[in-house]
Amino acid sequence: MKDLRTERLARLLVEHSCALKEGEKVVVEAIGAPVEPVLEIVREARRRGASPLVWLKDDRIIREIAAGCGDDDVRFMADSELHALRQAQAMISLRAVHNAHEYGDVPKERFGRVLRGYVGPVHLDYRNRHLRWVALRWPTPAQAQRAAMSTEAFEDFFFEVCLVDYARMEREMEPLVSLLRDTDRVRIAGPGETDLRFSIRGIGARPSAGRHNLPDGEVFTAPVRDSVEGRIAFNVRSTFYGTTFSNVRLAFRRGRIVEAASDQARRLEEILDQDEGARFLGEFALGLNPVIRRPIDDLLFDEKMTGSLHVAAGNAYDVCDNGNRSAIHWDLILMQSAEGGGGELYFDDRLVRKDGLFVLPGLEGLNPRAADSRQARQEEV
Repeated sequence: MKDLRTERLARLLVEHSCALKEGEKVVVEAIGAPVEPVLEIVREARRRGASPLVWLKDDRIIREIAAGCGDDDVRFMADSELHALRQAQAMISLRAVHNAHEYGDVPKERFGRVLRGYVGPVHLDYRNRHLRWVALRWPTPAQAQRAAMSTEAFEDFFFEVCLVDYARMEREMEPLVSLLRDTDRVRIAGPGETDLRFSIRGIGARPSAGRHNLPDGEVFTAPVRDSVEGRIAFNVRSTFYGTTFSNVRLAFRRGRIVEAASDQARRLEEILDQDEGARFLGEFALGLNPVIRRPIDDLLFDEKMTGSLHVAAGNAYDVCDNGNRSAIHWDLILMQSAEGGGGELYFDDRLVRKDGLFVLPGLEGLNPRAADSRQARQEEV
């Protein structure tokens, strides 16, 4: 029996996220995903008069290629995909994670080769800069297990957090976007010696409401590259290219990560040593999705969690560009709700959010209770 939620999701991706127009071309990348959502995306694209091209991939195959790749292999893969992307106007990337640690044993030098030679030029550079794009997960039993939920409960959660009213969310983000654009100094304070300070002056800010990720719900900017000073201790686990990191702690001096610690210390240093830009921040963002209340060990969900914030080691987005360039973009998340240990967020020495709740007049509408009572879930997309 067809799940009508899949049709609604495909419509959201095609009409809202990518805003496809007649005559345009869209690349649909499906990694380990079932056929049904891909078919619905293809059908919705054709209803808009667009031409879809589908890439069917599997993480096990990608791992096999990465584990034995040379420079020519990576260049061939990147050039082939770039050839298609240069003819397209949009890209939808759908991934079903069956094993979060699939890439955990790829040798360091080959892992770095793929990051620099493929991920960097294809995704961080061309896709992010030249296409209307959106990335999302597809629910799997493995993902449900990581979230400590039944498969059915996780599927319901997935559609609930993805199919919120993004048009309304975007409107409610406007006061925060304006405030960030007028802010110079940011201070993050909290447990674990967290006291991080930086400037965002002149960088700008953007709302993220279903245009690039599903689920979505964040407002982002970037620190002035050399302005970051202090320490931060993250309290949300982060799985990045096959390795799960807990208790990541970073210290900064003149913008650069000068100390790094976690339960995977060696692997953490390997990632931060990929290139010089990996030791600088390329993003600062606040999570605002009212339905996501706790982490589930999936960055795409956890970074949108209400009451959270995250910074990204590595590449900056060109729409909020601090000039940092890297082959990685790794979001590290701090949950500041009372359940997560609490904390404070200051803009230009004014307390903006305490224990995950906005206290500044004009921003209370972004707090989860207020947002839930008004939108909860969109019934029609």
